[in-house]
Amino acid sequence: MVLSTTRRRFILGTVTAPLVARSATAQTFPSRPVRIVIGFPPGGGIDILARLIAPKMSERLGQPVIVDNRPGANGQIATQAVAQSDPDGHTILFGTTGNLAINQALYPDRPGNNIERDFTPLSQVASLGFVLVVGPSAPAKSLQELIDFAKAREAQVFFGSSGTGGLPHLCGELLNLQAQVRTVHVPYRGSAPAFTDLIGGQVQYIFDAVAIALPHIQSGSIRPLAVTGPAPMAVLPGVPLAKATLPDFEVVNWYGMVVRKGTPATMVSRLQQEVAFALRQGDVPERAAALGLDLLGTTPEQFAAFQQAEIAKWGAVIKSANIHVD
Repeated sequence: MVLSTTRRRFILGTVTAPLVARSATAQTFPSRPVRIVIGFPPGGGIDILARLIAPKMSERLGQPVIVDNRPGANGQIATQAVAQSDPDGHTILFGTTGNLAINQALYPDRPGNNIERDFTPLSQVASLGFVLVVGPSAPAKSLQELIDFAKAREAQVFFGSSGTGGLPHLCGELLNLQAQVRTVHVPYRGSAPAFTDLIGGQVQYIFDAVAIALPHIQSGSIRPLAVTGPAPMAVLPGVPLAKATLPDFEVVNWYGMVVRKGTPATMVSRLQQEVAFALRQGDVPERAAALGLDLLGTTPEQFAAFQQAEIAKWGAVIKSANIHVD
Protein backbone atom coordinates (compact mmCIF):
# COMPACT_ATOMS: atom_id res chain seq x y z
CA MET A 1 0.00 0.00 0.00
CA VAL A 2 1.24 3.46 -0.83
CA LEU A 3 1.67 5.68 2.19
CA SER A 4 0.97 9.36 1.96
CA THR A 5 0.33 12.22 4.33
CA THR A 6 -2.58 14.60 4.14
CA ARG A 7 -0.17 17.23 3.00
CA ARG A 8 2.97 16.85 0.97
CA ARG A 9 4.89 19.86 2.20
CA PHE A 10 7.71 21.52 0.38
CA ILE A 11 9.26 24.08 2.69
CA LEU A 12 11.86 24.45 0.01
CA GLY A 13 14.56 27.04 0.40
CA THR A 14 14.55 29.63 -2.33
CA VAL A 15 16.47 28.43 -5.36
CA THR A 16 18.22 31.57 -6.48
CA ALA A 17 19.88 32.20 -9.83
CA PRO A 18 23.63 31.56 -9.82
CA LEU A 19 25.73 34.56 -8.99
CA VAL A 20 27.65 35.94 -11.95
CA ALA A 21 30.69 36.79 -9.90
CA ARG A 22 32.13 33.98 -7.81
CA SER A 23 35.45 33.17 -6.35
CA ALA A 24 37.67 30.83 -8.32
CA THR A 25 36.97 28.11 -5.77
CA ALA A 26 33.20 28.47 -6.09
CA GLN A 27 33.41 28.49 -9.89
CA THR A 28 35.17 25.12 -9.96
CA PHE A 29 32.99 23.47 -7.28
CA PRO A 30 32.56 20.57 -7.27
CA SER A 31 35.84 19.49 -8.77
CA ARG A 32 35.38 15.76 -8.10
CA PRO A 33 32.58 13.34 -7.06
CA VAL A 34 30.42 14.34 -4.10
CA ARG A 35 29.75 11.70 -1.46
CA ILE A 36 26.56 11.45 0.60
CA VAL A 37 27.56 9.45 3.68
CA ILE A 38 24.80 7.56 5.52
CA GLY A 39 25.22 5.77 8.85
CA PHE A 40 22.73 3.03 8.06
CA PRO A 41 22.55 -0.02 5.75
CA PRO A 42 21.10 0.10 2.24
CA GLY A 43 17.35 -0.34 1.89
CA GLY A 44 16.04 1.93 4.65
CA GLY A 45 14.04 5.08 4.08
CA ILE A 46 16.99 7.47 4.31
CA ASP A 47 19.04 5.34 1.92
CA ILE A 48 16.20 5.15 -0.60
CA LEU A 49 15.70 8.92 -0.50
CA ALA A 50 19.43 9.54 -0.94
CA ARG A 51 19.51 7.30 -4.02
CA LEU A 52 16.48 9.11 -5.44
CA ILE A 53 18.00 12.58 -5.21
CA ALA A 54 21.66 11.74 -5.90
CA PRO A 55 21.28 11.46 -9.71
CA LYS A 56 19.17 14.63 -9.79
CA MET A 57 21.90 16.50 -7.93
CA SER A 58 24.57 15.01 -10.17
CA GLU A 59 22.92 16.33 -13.34
CA ARG A 60 23.25 19.94 -12.20
CA LEU A 61 26.51 19.67 -10.28
CA GLY A 62 28.29 18.10 -13.24
CA GLN A 63 29.93 15.46 -11.05
CA PRO A 64 28.86 12.03 -9.80
CA VAL A 65 27.01 12.04 -6.48
CA ILE A 66 27.77 8.79 -4.67
CA VAL A 67 25.80 7.30 -1.76
CA ASP A 68 28.28 5.89 0.75
CA ASN A 69 26.74 3.62 3.42
CA ARG A 70 28.76 3.34 6.62
CA PRO A 71 26.45 1.61 9.09
CA GLY A 72 27.16 0.94 12.73
CA ALA A 73 27.20 2.40 16.24
CA ASN A 74 23.86 4.21 15.87
CA GLY A 75 25.19 6.22 12.96
CA GLN A 76 28.37 7.27 14.72
CA ILE A 77 30.76 5.65 12.24
CA ALA A 78 29.41 7.83 9.45
CA THR A 79 29.32 10.91 11.67
CA GLN A 80 32.96 10.49 12.68
CA ALA A 81 34.04 9.90 9.08
CA VAL A 82 32.50 13.17 7.89
CA ALA A 83 33.80 15.05 10.95
CA GLN A 84 37.31 14.05 9.83
CA SER A 85 36.79 14.93 6.15
CA ASP A 86 38.07 18.06 4.44
CA PRO A 87 35.74 21.08 4.70
CA ASP A 88 35.48 21.43 0.93
CA GLY A 89 31.85 20.53 0.27
CA HIS A 90 32.58 17.18 -1.37
CA THR A 91 31.46 15.10 1.63
CA ILE A 92 27.91 15.38 3.00
CA LEU A 93 26.56 13.61 6.09
CA PHE A 94 22.93 12.57 5.57
CA GLY A 95 21.64 11.73 9.02
CA THR A 96 18.56 11.29 11.15
CA THR A 97 17.27 12.68 14.42
CA GLY A 98 19.44 10.01 16.04
CA ASN A 99 22.91 10.86 14.82
CA LEU A 100 22.25 14.57 14.21
CA ALA A 101 20.59 15.39 17.56
CA ILE A 102 20.15 12.53 20.04
CA ASN A 103 23.66 11.07 19.95
CA GLN A 104 25.14 14.35 21.17
CA ALA A 105 23.46 13.77 24.54
CA LEU A 106 23.84 9.97 24.59
CA TYR A 107 27.54 9.86 23.65
CA PRO A 108 28.91 13.33 24.48
CA ASP A 109 32.54 12.24 24.67
CA ARG A 110 32.77 10.36 21.40
CA PRO A 111 34.37 12.01 18.35
CA GLY A 112 31.99 13.64 15.90
CA ASN A 113 29.02 13.82 18.25
CA ASN A 114 29.32 17.53 19.00
CA ILE A 115 27.13 18.41 16.05
CA GLU A 116 27.09 22.16 16.56
CA ARG A 117 30.87 22.34 16.90
CA ASP A 118 31.87 19.95 14.11
CA PHE A 119 29.29 20.53 11.38
CA THR A 120 27.51 23.22 9.37
CA PRO A 121 23.79 22.61 8.68
CA LEU A 122 22.88 22.24 5.02
CA SER A 123 19.17 21.35 4.90
CA GLN A 124 16.44 19.48 6.69
CA VAL A 125 15.48 17.19 3.85
CA ALA A 126 12.43 15.28 5.08
CA SER A 127 10.40 14.26 8.10
CA LEU A 128 8.34 11.25 9.08
CA GLY A 129 5.63 11.08 11.73
CA PHE A 130 5.29 8.31 14.30
CA VAL A 131 2.16 6.56 15.53
CA LEU A 132 1.29 5.46 19.06
CA VAL A 133 -0.23 1.98 19.09
CA VAL A 134 -1.54 -0.28 21.83
CA GLY A 135 -1.88 -4.04 21.99
CA PRO A 136 -4.60 -6.28 23.39
CA SER A 137 -3.34 -5.94 26.98
CA ALA A 138 -4.19 -2.22 27.04
CA PRO A 139 -7.91 -1.41 26.96
CA ALA A 140 -7.33 2.25 26.05
CA LYS A 141 -9.06 3.61 22.97
CA SER A 142 -7.54 7.10 23.16
CA LEU A 143 -4.35 8.72 24.34
CA GLN A 144 -6.14 10.15 27.37
CA GLU A 145 -7.44 6.70 28.28
CA LEU A 146 -3.90 5.33 28.01
CA ILE A 147 -2.64 8.08 30.32
CA ASP A 148 -5.40 7.30 32.83
CA PHE A 149 -4.64 3.58 32.54
CA ALA A 150 -0.95 4.23 33.28
CA LYS A 151 -1.66 6.56 36.21
CA ALA A 152 -3.84 3.90 37.82
CA ARG A 153 -1.04 1.32 37.49
CA GLU A 154 2.14 3.21 38.30
CA ALA A 155 5.27 1.40 37.06
CA GLN A 156 3.13 -1.58 36.01
CA VAL A 157 2.56 -0.52 32.42
CA PHE A 158 5.27 -1.34 29.89
CA PHE A 159 6.19 0.22 26.56
CA GLY A 160 8.49 -1.36 24.02
CA SER A 161 10.96 0.17 21.61
CA SER A 162 13.48 -0.83 18.97
CA GLY A 163 16.35 -0.08 21.37
CA THR A 164 17.61 2.12 24.18
CA GLY A 165 18.21 5.74 23.17
CA GLY A 166 16.39 5.56 19.86
CA LEU A 167 13.59 7.94 18.98
CA PRO A 168 10.80 5.40 19.73
CA HIS A 169 12.26 5.03 23.24
CA LEU A 170 12.52 8.79 23.72
CA CYS A 171 8.92 9.23 22.56
CA GLY A 172 7.85 7.00 25.43
CA GLU A 173 9.95 8.95 27.91
CA LEU A 174 8.55 12.24 26.57
CA LEU A 175 5.05 10.90 27.17
CA ASN A 176 6.02 10.03 30.74
CA LEU A 177 7.29 13.55 31.31
CA GLN A 178 4.44 15.46 29.72
CA ALA A 179 1.62 13.25 31.02
CA GLN A 180 3.29 12.89 34.43
CA VAL A 181 3.04 9.11 34.43
CA ARG A 182 5.60 6.43 35.25
CA THR A 183 5.78 3.52 32.84
CA VAL A 184 8.58 1.02 32.25
CA HIS A 185 10.67 0.89 29.10
CA VAL A 186 11.43 -2.52 27.56
CA PRO A 187 14.14 -2.30 24.86
CA TYR A 188 14.33 -4.80 22.00
CA ARG A 189 16.81 -5.48 19.23
CA GLY A 190 14.76 -3.82 16.53
CA SER A 191 11.10 -3.11 15.94
CA ALA A 192 10.02 -6.61 14.85
CA PRO A 193 10.44 -8.34 18.23
CA ALA A 194 8.93 -5.32 19.99
CA PHE A 195 5.77 -5.63 17.90
CA THR A 196 5.67 -9.38 18.49
CA ASP A 197 5.54 -8.77 22.24
CA LEU A 198 3.05 -5.92 21.83
CA ILE A 199 0.68 -8.28 20.03
CA GLY A 200 1.42 -10.98 22.61
CA GLY A 201 0.59 -8.68 25.52
CA GLN A 202 4.04 -8.47 27.12
CA VAL A 203 4.13 -4.69 26.54
CA GLN A 204 1.14 -2.38 26.36
CA TYR A 205 2.17 0.28 23.82
CA ILE A 206 4.80 1.37 21.31
CA PHE A 207 5.70 4.50 19.38
CA ASP A 208 7.16 3.75 15.94
CA ALA A 209 7.12 4.67 12.26
CA VAL A 210 3.77 4.37 10.51
CA ALA A 211 5.28 2.15 7.81
CA ILE A 212 6.32 -0.39 10.44
CA ALA A 213 3.07 -0.32 12.41
CA LEU A 214 0.62 -0.18 9.49
CA PRO A 215 0.49 -3.91 8.56
CA HIS A 216 -0.34 -4.78 12.18
CA ILE A 217 -2.94 -2.02 12.35
CA GLN A 218 -4.55 -3.25 9.13
CA SER A 219 -4.65 -6.82 10.46
CA GLY A 220 -6.50 -5.62 13.56
CA SER A 221 -3.90 -6.98 15.99
CA ILE A 222 -3.06 -3.52 17.39
CA ARG A 223 -4.90 -0.18 17.65
CA PRO A 224 -3.60 3.27 16.72
CA LEU A 225 -4.33 5.94 19.32
CA ALA A 226 -2.52 9.01 18.00
CA VAL A 227 -0.04 10.28 15.43
CA THR A 228 2.83 12.37 16.70
CA GLY A 229 3.44 14.73 13.79
CA PRO A 230 2.08 18.21 13.14
CA ALA A 231 -0.80 17.05 10.92
CA PRO A 232 -3.13 14.03 10.50
CA MET A 233 -2.09 11.25 8.16
CA ALA A 234 -4.30 10.15 5.28
CA VAL A 235 -3.17 6.55 5.69
CA LEU A 236 -4.62 6.58 9.22
CA PRO A 237 -7.97 8.36 8.77
CA GLY A 238 -9.64 9.41 12.00
CA VAL A 239 -6.54 8.91 14.14
CA PRO A 240 -6.09 12.14 16.14
CA LEU A 241 -2.94 14.10 16.81
CA ALA A 242 -1.14 13.42 20.08
CA LYS A 243 -0.95 17.17 20.65
CA ALA A 244 -4.75 17.31 20.75
CA THR A 245 -4.37 15.71 24.18
CA LEU A 246 -0.88 16.95 25.11
CA PRO A 247 -0.38 20.32 23.35
CA ASP A 248 3.42 20.18 23.48
CA PHE A 249 3.71 16.60 22.25
CA GLU A 250 4.95 16.74 18.66
CA VAL A 251 7.58 14.35 17.39
CA VAL A 252 8.90 13.64 13.91
CA ASN A 253 11.82 11.56 12.80
CA TRP A 254 13.69 13.78 10.37
CA TYR A 255 16.45 13.45 7.82
CA GLY A 256 18.98 16.23 7.45
CA MET A 257 22.24 17.03 5.69
CA VAL A 258 25.31 18.67 7.21
CA VAL A 259 28.86 19.30 6.05
CA ARG A 260 32.12 19.69 7.91
CA LYS A 261 32.46 22.96 9.83
CA GLY A 262 34.56 25.42 7.85
CA THR A 263 33.01 24.58 4.48
CA PRO A 264 32.77 27.87 2.51
CA ALA A 265 29.33 29.49 2.59
CA THR A 266 29.13 29.56 -1.22
CA MET A 267 29.46 25.77 -1.32
CA VAL A 268 26.89 25.30 1.45
CA SER A 269 24.45 27.51 -0.46
CA ARG A 270 25.04 25.70 -3.76
CA LEU A 271 24.54 22.26 -2.22
CA GLN A 272 21.35 23.34 -0.45
CA GLN A 273 19.95 24.71 -3.70
CA GLU A 274 20.67 21.44 -5.49
CA VAL A 275 19.07 19.38 -2.73
CA ALA A 276 15.96 21.58 -2.77
CA PHE A 277 15.77 21.32 -6.56
CA ALA A 278 16.25 17.53 -6.58
CA LEU A 279 13.39 16.98 -4.14
CA ARG A 280 10.92 18.38 -6.71
CA GLN A 281 12.11 16.40 -9.73
CA GLY A 282 10.58 13.43 -11.53
CA ASP A 283 9.19 10.68 -9.36
CA VAL A 284 10.94 11.83 -6.19
CA PRO A 285 7.81 13.33 -4.53
CA GLU A 286 5.66 10.29 -5.35
CA ARG A 287 8.21 7.76 -4.19
CA ALA A 288 8.94 9.76 -1.03
CA ALA A 289 5.21 9.79 -0.26
CA ALA A 290 5.22 6.00 -0.59
CA LEU A 291 7.72 5.98 2.27
CA GLY A 292 5.48 8.23 4.36
CA LEU A 293 7.94 11.12 4.03
CA ASP A 294 7.17 14.82 4.10
CA LEU A 295 9.72 16.50 1.83
CA LEU A 296 11.19 19.75 3.14
CA GLY A 297 14.45 21.10 1.71
CA THR A 298 14.85 23.95 4.18
CA THR A 299 17.61 26.57 4.10
CA PRO A 300 20.76 26.20 6.22
CA GLU A 301 19.48 28.92 8.56
CA GLN A 302 16.11 27.23 9.02
CA PHE A 303 17.73 23.86 9.61
CA ALA A 304 20.22 25.31 12.10
CA ALA A 305 17.41 26.75 14.24
CA PHE A 306 15.39 23.53 14.05
CA GLN A 307 18.39 21.32 14.83
CA GLN A 308 19.40 23.39 17.85
CA ALA A 309 15.88 23.07 19.22
CA GLU A 310 15.90 19.29 18.66
CA ILE A 311 19.28 18.87 20.36
CA ALA A 312 18.02 20.81 23.37
CA LYS A 313 14.68 18.97 23.45
CA TRP A 314 16.05 15.45 23.35
CA GLY A 315 19.01 16.30 25.59
CA ALA A 316 16.54 17.41 28.26
CA VAL A 317 14.52 14.20 27.88
CA ILE A 318 17.64 12.04 28.14
CA LYS A 319 18.79 13.90 31.25
CA SER A 320 15.39 13.82 32.92
CA ALA A 321 14.89 10.11 32.23
CA ASN A 322 18.49 9.39 33.27
CA ILE A 323 19.16 7.40 30.09
CA HIS A 324 22.61 5.87 29.71
CA VAL A 325 23.98 3.58 27.03
CA ASP A 326 27.17 1.54 26.98
